[in-house]
Amino acid sequence: MSDPRAGRLLDPPAHAPPPAPSGLLCPDVLDLSGLRHRARAPGPRVLRGPLELYLAHVGAQDERALRDAWELLDAEERARARAFRHDRDRASYVVAHAALRDVLSVLLGVRADALPLAREPCAGCGGPHGRPVLRTPGVRFSLSHSGDLVLVALAPEPVGVDVEGLATHRAVLGAQSALHPAEADELALLPAHGRPAAFTRAWVRKEAYLKGLGTGLVRDPALDYLGTGPLPTAPAPGWSVRDVRVPAGYAAAVALRTP
Repeated sequence: MSDPRAGRLLDPPAHAPPPAPSGLLCPDVLDLSGLRHRARAPGPRVLRGPLELYLAHVGAQDERALRDAWELLDAEERARARAFRHDRDRASYVVAHAALRDVLSVLLGVRADALPLAREPCAGCGGPHGRPVLRTPGVRFSLSHSGDLVLVALAPEPVGVDVEGLATHRAVLGAQSALHPAEADELALLPAHGRPAAFTRAWVRKEAYLKGLGTGLVRDPALDYLGTGPLPTAPAPGWSVRDVRVPAGYAAAVALRTP
């Protein structure tokens, strides 16, 4: 017969600390002030582990940092930046690509404006405008930016990262077809106020995984189940997906192929 006291033994004491938030912490917060000085790295270094994550706040960069960031972009990146209609979106793009060049320059020991970057063939049409990659073997990277946040991931294996602002109720209703059927069922069971956060969690996990695959949204995001709950589900053997802890109002995830 079960002991009636057993249930009480499982209750935490009143002074117990709250559980730690789930998800990977991003320890490196980038400040791009002094960017051009850091671009002259003395020599290459090795990756600190299977994954490095960097976070940058667009609003934390001063005018000088933004000017220096612009100077590091190549002609294609500047053209893309000029195409943004809103200053905030343009600044987000410039900071994101300068931040990527910053961390890669320190890793490789080359100037940030002289990185050996190339583009893979497009996963959809095969044209020369696919995702950017390094010609240097052994280092993979992924970049994402949304609103005030920029997220950069470095790894020796294929990696994908995504950060997004919290979806609106209207966006959730309009994007149900992007979910796996099981994810759509999970979302339907939630109260209306809980659906935007759950949908955004699922979406950043999907984007991160599809970036890691190299297909992006050429592959139907509804094909892969990653879950809407507190913990992601690995979409395929050999892949690991983790949520990344970012400021309130955003969600982020990283997908890494395990060797």
